Amino acid sequence: MAEDHQIIAKTFPVKPKLKPTSTKSTSAESKYWKSFKPQPIQTLIASITSLSFSPAPPHDFAASHSATVTIFSSQTLEPKSTISSFADTATSASFRSDGRLLAAGSHSGIVQVFDVKSRTPLRHLRRHSRPVHLVRYPRIDKLHLFSGGDDAVVRFWDVASETQILEFTGHKDYVRSGDCSPASDDLFVTGSYDHTIRLWDVRVSSGGSMMEVNHGKPVEDVIFLPSGGLIATAGGDSVKIWDVIGGGKLLYSMESHNKTVTALCVGKIGKESGDEAQQNRILSVSLDGYMKVLDYAKFKITHSMRFPSPLLIGWRKTKENVGAEVGNIAGLGPINEPPKRALRPSYFRYFHRGQNEKASEGDYLVMRPKKVKLAEHDKLLKKFRHKEALVSALRGKNPENVRYATMPRYAGLLMKLAKKVVEMRAEDVRSDDVLKGHIRNLKRSVEEEIRIQQSLQEIQGIISPLLRIAERR
Repeated sequence: MAEDHQIIAKTFPVKPKLKPTSTKSTSAESKYWKSFKPQPIQTLIASITSLSFSPAPPHDFAASHSATVTIFSSQTLEPKSTISSFADTATSASFRSDGRLLAAGSHSGIVQVFDVKSRTPLRHLRRHSRPVHLVRYPRIDKLHLFSGGDDAVVRFWDVASETQILEFTGHKDYVRSGDCSPASDDLFVTGSYDHTIRLWDVRVSSGGSMMEVNHGKPVEDVIFLPSGGLIATAGGDSVKIWDVIGGGKLLYSMESHNKTVTALCVGKIGKESGDEAQQNRILSVSLDGYMKVLDYAKFKITHSMRFPSPLLIGWRKTKENVGAEVGNIAGLGPINEPPKRALRPSYFRYFHRGQNEKASEGDYLVMRPKKVKLAEHDKLLKKFRHKEALVSALRGKNPENVRYATMPRYAGLLMKLAKKVVEMRAEDVRSDDVLKGHIRNLKRSVEEEIRIQQSLQEIQGIISPLLRIAERR
């Protein structure tokens, strides 16, 4: 029995079951995009046709929907104002470069220009015969804009006089997208449902396109990349990048969406300084509800984000913050800024905060005195070691170090010093031709100085009587 108890009491170690570990490593950029937290905004009645951010601070954004354009605050995400001067569905809102004017098209074929502050319609541009789906202001030019519509015609306008300057023909179907070149306000590109993208130059009066490429599907959106030498196009389930400088060469085609890609935009990510600040990304959204982030420098998708409904997109990148707004068929919803970490004393940057801040107008500046770098002989003079200071200055063989040599009040001392040096080194002077040359130069300089002093005394003798006469009067 005892042996049986011993057998029962014997135990064996059991290895714990290992949990499956993920081999995928989350990149820093994926963490950055995941840090964006959705925050709901007021749901609009109708689907959103366009989103546009103001280039001027505080970078409010406009959303066109139904027969209305609503301007939202970028700080509170609340509606600030509403423009309802449209007879039909509003489309393609676009801010001017200074943010003071807003242009928008509509299904009535009229392009209207509004004052953002007063919401007053200032101009009505009437030449399109079909709905207008494209209105864009150039990057800098404040006096012109271009538009395109379902009449397959692209028009270039003088806003001040409400007149059409140029009419560009070449598309065979609806013109639904376009963008201005960041390199020149005279260049812009448009995309059409005839599968083509055309580059236009307003300096060419013939009205023909400068370049044409075929996307292969109806073009939903086209944008210039920041360099101005590349364009990205969206159509069908693909996003393509073209080389404009290379004559329209196809560089890359991304086909990771499952449904039609509806919109594109470009934004910078990362820090405000350093290498990361110069990294641009293409953001594409689709009817499949996905937003994909493409690093077009490496032709690689760096992140993918899922939304519950089809999307449109707008983007802003400012010195203060970064953010994106996503519009869908149900209304408007943002991707907010990632929360900023509060600086604590445990962070190294806590002790360097504010060092790069620039003074604003009206601030009183306390300037730190600049430290003056003293020469060796100056340091000796401050210690009242005059003999060593003189030796140090002469040893340096720099004429600028021997100061006050031409000041009259030191002439007596310098003459006695020169005489003493010559007497002490008389034998060396006789045997050395270089020293003889220095003595001749010294003699010449003394004679020149005596001549100048005599001339000055003669002038003083002439001026002194005139000054006495002037004092008596």
